[in-house]
Amino acid sequence: MSLVYWDTTLFVYWLEDKQPYSQLIDAIHRRMAQRGDRLCTGAFTLGELLVAPEKQNDQILRDKIQTYFDGPSVEVLPFDTVTARQYAKIRSSGKVSPADAIHLATASSASVDLFLTNDREVQKLIVPGIQFIDGLTTTALGPVE
Repeated sequence: MSLVYWDTTLFVYWLEDKQPYSQLIDAIHRRMAQRGDRLCTGAFTLGELLVAPEKQNDQILRDKIQTYFDGPSVEVLPFDTVTARQYAKIRSSGKVSPADAIHLATASSASVDLFLTNDREVQKLIVPGIQFIDGLTTTALGPVE
């Protein structure tokens, strides 16, 4: 069993059914369930996801997102003082955007096993506290169907 962090983009693709990515993410989610992995993300992800429905006054999408994040399917990790210190270390490298640094710091503080993102530049990083950073074609979970 592993702790797997999804960045915001994966949730956007998945919850809004953005093809072809949503099919890949469905397969990843099924594989995680088969393995007994735990899905997590940061509280920042929820904020990012709610921007579009707020702008568009889309109550249906807002409720869909909020209901999912309030349920048992995803563990929402906090941005606390430990995470803030990790953010400063990551951000001071100058290699990542503030948003990516928030995600990476949150994942690092939780000692996640796998950080999934569709950002190829982030996939190249090595961040203490995160065992693996990979993309949607990850093999870290074993064969994904």
